[in-house]
Amino acid sequence: MSQVEESIEVAVPVHTAYNQWTQFETFPAFMDGVERIEQRTDTLTHWVTKVDGVRREFDAEITEQIPDERVAWTTVAGDARQAGVVTFHRLDDAHTKVMLQMDFEPDGVAETVGDKLGFVKRQTKGDLERFKKYIEERGQETGAWRGQV
Repeated sequence: MSQVEESIEVAVPVHTAYNQWTQFETFPAFMDGVERIEQRTDTLTHWVTKVDGVRREFDAEITEQIPDERVAWTTVAGDARQAGVVTFHRLDDAHTKVMLQMDFEPDGVAETVGDKLGFVKRQTKGDLERFKKYIEERGQETGAWRGQV
């Protein structure tokens, strides 16, 4: 298993950052390689990704979700093996630190080499930077799910 940890500060209140992150179907707007996410139940999402011409489909189960604090997941079926957590830290009334920690299993030689060269870390950092731009330009979330898992 490989690991990646990245964080970013966003200029929105913690509830705005958290609420946007719970809108999984909007992830393709700021996550490179994510073509589509379907929210199938409160705790199950179906992902379709395409990175460097390699298309993958997998299901991820939300294992923990606490409003304004954290969202944790693990894959349960399909072409990818990963688990992770995103935490939200209030810095002040208008700023939040978003921290992403993820464990993943590279598949094959190309992914293993890409991981060793820092591809996943750079992609994760870029995704967080695009999330920052997305939420700050909007200034408000596109929706919210305030349930707890």
